[in-house]
Amino acid sequence: MAERDLPSLGLALSGGAARGIAHIGVLQAFKENGIIPDFLAGTSIGSLVAGLFAFGIPVADILNQAEALSWTKISSLNIPRTGFLSNRILGEIVESQLGKVNIEDSPIPLAIVTTDISNGERVVLREGSLSEAIKASSCIPGIFTPVSINGRLLVDGFLVENVPLSPLREMGAQITVGVNLGALRDYREPDGIIDIMMNAFEIAVDANTFKTMRQADLIISPKLAGISRMDSTRAQDMYDEGYQAALAALPELRRLRAKANPSLLTRLKKGFRTWLVGNRLRQPNS
Repeated sequence: MAERDLPSLGLALSGGAARGIAHIGVLQAFKENGIIPDFLAGTSIGSLVAGLFAFGIPVADILNQAEALSWTKISSLNIPRTGFLSNRILGEIVESQLGKVNIEDSPIPLAIVTTDISNGERVVLREGSLSEAIKASSCIPGIFTPVSINGRLLVDGFLVENVPLSPLREMGAQITVGVNLGALRDYREPDGIIDIMMNAFEIAVDANTFKTMRQADLIISPKLAGISRMDSTRAQDMYDEGYQAALAALPELRRLRAKANPSLLTRLKKGFRTWLVGNRLRQPNS
C-alpha cells in the first residue's frame, strides 16, 4: 500500500535524558522501512531529537550530536535564584545545526511540550524559536533555570506529559505511536544527587504517564532499565535497543494502519457493492 493511501502517523518522543539516544534508533528503523511520521511531538530530550528530525537533519548527524552530549556539556554553570544551571548549550546545538529557526517552519508539523512552573499548566509550543522551546522542554526544575517564553516561566514537559501523545491528535494524526523511555516502576539505585532527583521526578510522574499512554494506538518501549539516565557512555546500547524495539513494533504498526484505511481494492469492492444495491433499488418492478 502506498504511503499516501495510509492514515496519517504521529510519533511522540518522551523524555529520558541520556536515554534519548534510543529515539534515534527508533527513527532509523522507521526510515529503513519507509515510514516517515506525518506529525512529531517531543518532551525533554525527545523535543531535541524530534526538532532536529522534523527539520530534516539526517539520523546519523542527530546520533553524532547526541553521543557528544554529557551533563557537564549541557550545563553551563550559572547560579541564579530560580535554578542551579543553564542548559543554553542545548539551544546552541540546535542553532549550530539549523540556525535560528521557528517551530512553525518545520517540514514535519512539530509540537514541543513544556510545563508552566507558575501554575502547573501544560504548555504546547507549536510556534516561535525552536531552540528556546527545546531549552524549556528540557529544563529540569530545581536544576536548570526556567526559560521565559511569552511571559511564562517554562520547565521540563515531563511533569505534565512525558509521552506527548495529545498534541498529535490535536494536530490531526490518525494513528499515534509513543516511544517511552521512562522506568515505569523499574527503578535503579541512584548514583549521586541528580540521579536521586531524577528518580523522585520519575516516581511522581509515572502514574500520569500510564494514563497518558492509554491514548496511544501503539507504545514502543526500548529495554533500558539497566541504563542510567545520566550515562551517555552507553550510546550504542541505547541506540540498538531503540532500533530493535521499533523493528519489533513494525508488524503491529502496519496492521493498525491497514485496518484504519482499507486498501484501494477493498474500497473499490465496497463502492461497487453500494452502487449495485442502489442500482437494483432503482430498477422498476417487473
